[in-house]
Order: sequence, then structure tokens, then C-alpha cells
Amino acid sequence: MSSTSTAAAAVPESTGGSPLTRKGQATRARIVKTAADLIFERGVAGTSIDDVRRRAKVSGSQMTHYFQDKNALVRAVIGHQLDAILNFHAQPELGQLDSFDALRLWADLCVEKTLDQNVQGGCSFGSLAGELAEADARMRADLAAGYDRWAEVLRSGLAAMRRRGELRPEAKPDVLTSVLLAAHQGGSLLSQTKRDIKPLRDALDAALNYIYSFAADETALPRTRRTTASPKSSSAPGHSTAHRQAGRGQRRTRNASKAS
Repeated sequence: MSSTSTAAAAVPESTGGSPLTRKGQATRARIVKTAADLIFERGVAGTSIDDVRRRAKVSGSQMTHYFQDKNALVRAVIGHQLDAILNFHAQPELGQLDSFDALRLWADLCVEKTLDQNVQGGCSFGSLAGELAEADARMRADLAAGYDRWAEVLRSGLAAMRRRGELRPEAKPDVLTSVLLAAHQGGSLLSQTKRDIKPLRDALDAALNYIYSFAADETALPRTRRTTASPKSSSAPGHSTAHRQAGRGQRRTRNASKAS
């Protein structure tokens, strides 16, 4: 499965309908990245076209050349954040997300990523959904399609596990996928609001335990490889980003040893 969205794979056009040059594509991508960063910090309502223009260091005419209005820019940001989600799931160490070990590692990486953000901002894609799902029908459709693509990454791995007999026949990949996604999104929102990693950690653990309940008999189930970071934000003494990254390196080494 490609890690980039269908929209991103096509050559973008200017508002006049002409394909962008390579330089134009780079400028447009810089504007979208800038808008995504600002929206993640301030929300859609708190981010204006002028805010983006000034941060990206482009002129007003350049903005209108690439984006007809704010809605067009926000829809591009939705695609950008979806690409980021898909790229996160395409990390080589996760493989095809088709094993109990890979699912456990995915959950641990989700927790680490949130800690790296100091438990602020929530899920970059989910935050957009929370703000935009009722604001604009086209944006809601974009977000729904994005969730479908995200879900398919998880569902395909779970389906492969059932085909191989690692999950019992009664396991339903669609249902298990919904459980994982709902745990991630709900846990992310609660952790963001409380500035406490525990809700996300607990929700993902519960979702994985539900999936484990469908494991074939005598299957060896993984334990968490998470680091010892505090359940509160990373401002806690002795739990810096460097500490978590060191723990991640140790985890990868253990995983490589196990694989060998």
C-alpha cells in the first residue's frame, strides 16, 4: 500500500488550472506544511490565510495562485496530515502490521510519539476531524476517506493474521480495526485534554488485549516494549526525549535479537 495519498500523487495545479512546475510544487508544498504546523498549534479557526502567508514567506498573489481560498488550503492540509499518518505506519520495523509483535510495537510507538509532543496537540488527523467534520461536507468526506485508508492499513494486517491461523476464524478484522482506531483516537483526545499519557496508553492496551483474546491456542503474546517514561507529560524529571529515544534504540536491538 502506498504511503502517500492519491491526491498527493497527482501533479498539483494552480488555481488557473495549469500544472505546476517543479519549483511551483515545492512552493505549494512549503505553504501546505506551514499551514499544517500552524493549524496543529492553533486550530483551523485560529489560523488565517495571512498567518500562513507570513510564516511561509510568500506573497498574497502566490497564495491565490496555489489556493483559491482557505477551504482549499485546509483540504490540502487534510491530505498532508493523512500522508504523515500513512508514513508513520509504513516504518520498516512495523512491517505489514500483520503480527502480534508488530501491533504491540505500533501501540508503543504511538505512545512515544505523543510523549515526544509533550502530550499536546493530540492526533494531527483526528484534531482536524474534531474541528471540521460538521463544518463542511467536502472536508468531512475527505476526512472519512482518510480514516478509511488508515483503517485499511490495520485491517489488511489483521486479515493476514487470520488467514495464517494466528487469529481464530471468528475474529472479524473490520471490527478489530474499528476497536484499534477508536482506542487511538479516543485515547489521544483524552490524553491531550488531561496532558496525561495514561488514557492513550490504557486505551491501546485494552484494544490489544481484545485482539489477543482471539489469538490461536498456545500463541506467545508480546509484552509491551514501552520505555519507562512518566505517564504525565515529558516535563517530568529524568524523562527527556533523549531518554525515550535511547529506550527506543534498546527496544529495536532486543527486537532484532529476537528475530535472529
